[in-house]
Amino acid sequence: MNPVDHLAAALKAVDWEKNIAEFLKHARAPSTIAAANLRLALWSKEFEQIEKGNPALSFIRSMQAAGHQVAALLSLGLYNAAAGSIRQVFESALYYTYFRRHPAELATLVTSSTYYATKQEVIDYHKLHSSKFSECEKKLGLVAKLGDWYKSTSAVVHGQIPGTWISHKGLAEISFHRGTLEVAVSQFELGEELVHHLFLCTSGREVWHDVSTSAKKKLVSGLSGDVKTTLKLDTA
Repeated sequence: MNPVDHLAAALKAVDWEKNIAEFLKHARAPSTIAAANLRLALWSKEFEQIEKGNPALSFIRSMQAAGHQVAALLSLGLYNAAAGSIRQVFESALYYTYFRRHPAELATLVTSSTYYATKQEVIDYHKLHSSKFSECEKKLGLVAKLGDWYKSTSAVVHGQIPGTWISHKGLAEISFHRGTLEVAVSQFELGEELVHHLFLCTSGREVWHDVSTSAKKKLVSGLSGDVKTTLKLDTA
């Protein structure tokens, strides 16, 4: 049997349908992932309409696509691979909040391989230039939660702890693993919440007066009255 035949046999040995079926039977995973992606889609729709023509919207589309990949990979049992997409959801959102107002830098990002904006540089930018960012993010605990979440997600992405989110020894053994799934889903859930709070403290808050009434009501759902007052988020 040649190498390609070995690969084909291993791939065919995996019961991909069963993996998806077990995932869909999980009490929390499907609903959590669906709700997170729905809120990302809601933000995406509003930004696409409000900032139509802004080239930085490519980051918003990347954010949505990464969320879709998370759903697909976790349902197939490819937990470790999903970590990169989980982090991409947040990073795409973060870069959008910066590059939407910096077209020259965005053009440089596209044309020069030496230009790169770090996560900390974007956060520092918001601290200096986004109105009431520090006050708003502290109310939500955004920066405090972000550090640990980003570090733990990146550790999986970079393989800093070998075997993390991997529950099989060989390709043919890829299967549903409840414990690993639950850890990954929780990581995605928190990451999406960080994106939501990031938008509420930056770009979303800046265009809030143009957000549709129906979207406003959904986006502030679950926020306390105190938070809504501090962030000045009306629902009318």
